[in-house]
Amino acid sequence: MKATIYHNPRCSTSRQTLDMLLEAGADVTVIDYLKTPPSKAELARLYARAGLTPEQGLRTKEEAAVPLAGASEDKILEAMAANPILIERPLVETEKGVRLGRPKERVQEIL
Repeated sequence: MKATIYHNPRCSTSRQTLDMLLEAGADVTVIDYLKTPPSKAELARLYARAGLTPEQGLRTKEEAAVPLAGASEDKILEAMAANPILIERPLVETEKGVRLGRPKERVQEIL
């Protein structure tokens, strides 16, 4: 099985999710999204496939997220693409779907 993880190596949940994918035998593509951020269109595709709104994928713990409260989906996606720290992590995609790994066990649904 192939999997792609939008990963932050400094995040323990992201590291644990990556370990879970590797233990499951997945052929994993790791994207350090802070260094290689997904485009606005790619984020929209991922969230649509996950059944999430961009607001649900927003990392609200970040100070830069505060001005986005109540913003349109388009504005949130633009902000995420421009400032990828705003993307909640980890996002994992397999042929079965996309899941936000919070909690990391949600990724089991697409393995």
